[in-house]
Amino acid sequence: MYNRSDRSAVAEWWWTIDRWFLAAFIALIGFGVVLSFAASPAVAERIGLDTYHFVERHALFLLPALAVMIGVSFLDPRQIRRLALVVLLISVALMVMALFFGVEVKGSRRWVRLAGLSLQPSEFMKPAFVILCAWLFAEAKRRPEIPGSLIAMILFGAMAALLVAQPDLGQTVLLAGTWGAMFFIAGLSWLWILVLGGVAASGMVGAYFAFPHVAARINRFLTGEGDTFQVDTGREAIIRGGWFGQGPGEGTVKRILPDSHTDFVFSVLAEEFGIVLCGVLVSIFAFIVIRALMQAMRDHDPFQRFAVSGLAILIGFQSTINIAVNLQLMPAKGMTLPFVSYGGSSMIAVALTAGMLLALTRRRPESRAGRVQFHAASRFQPASQGA
Repeated sequence: MYNRSDRSAVAEWWWTIDRWFLAAFIALIGFGVVLSFAASPAVAERIGLDTYHFVERHALFLLPALAVMIGVSFLDPRQIRRLALVVLLISVALMVMALFFGVEVKGSRRWVRLAGLSLQPSEFMKPAFVILCAWLFAEAKRRPEIPGSLIAMILFGAMAALLVAQPDLGQTVLLAGTWGAMFFIAGLSWLWILVLGGVAASGMVGAYFAFPHVAARINRFLTGEGDTFQVDTGREAIIRGGWFGQGPGEGTVKRILPDSHTDFVFSVLAEEFGIVLCGVLVSIFAFIVIRALMQAMRDHDPFQRFAVSGLAILIGFQSTINIAVNLQLMPAKGMTLPFVSYGGSSMIAVALTAGMLLALTRRRPESRAGRVQFHAASRFQPASQGA
């Protein structure tokens, strides 16, 4: 396709991109397209829309998502940091706007309308937040006089406050878990672990008493009483699918599953294609997370190490929450499955996350040189003297 003597930007991208990551993301996009045909028509017909309304919109959102993923993957780490800062500032401004002028859906103000399209700014805030926190943690490592960790705490507090004000407790938990994991990787002391763990536990208890819908979902999960139609129907779809599924288009439970094209698309996959293919999908997410963490562990640059880890944890944690809800392993929460569930804001935001991950894991000469220098220094370091 390209020879190694070609120095064009596209050729350099092709020879330096991690093709395993690229193949994994394309596989997830393929799952999303197939499941859009499987899950969306029943929902569209049930609410009086054209049969392929959501399928067409899914394909429409897919084009800009691919453009964002590939385009962002061309950037270098410095450009990624600048992009993250711009995206975070715009997202925060839109999140504040949503609190006053946003579209209210099920008691929450998470959406704003721009140019006739509904946009969820918090989806774009997440990867930008991860990148900026990684930069702050890296600067704190390089120059201890800079209070990078303190600024990261303040930044997290501000983002969490905006999410709770919407309210969106699921995204708050996702952001808190990702940020906490990054803080731990950055060298968090045990004292801070205990303090932040106590704050998180207090926050969960406070949310239970402050938000009736949170208390209702937790109570339904613990007791099985109340309106559990959606989670029970999702479980029934998984059970009916068995190991190899009912076959493409042969699912019946999906016709009465309210959010089969978004939050419960995993249940539709299980019903029509079986647990075996569900295992394949889970394996792809696991591959992305494990490969990213292994590459981050070998990277000599603190910023790239923290950023790659954070982005991988963000993708892994979000997919885990979605699948756990489908399997009734945790209370119901509206969380999309990255690249698979229907949703324009979610798809483009996940594409931004994937593009950043691809950009930061490209093979660069300075990374290889730093890695060789690091291993050489470790190899010839004199052994410490015993007592």
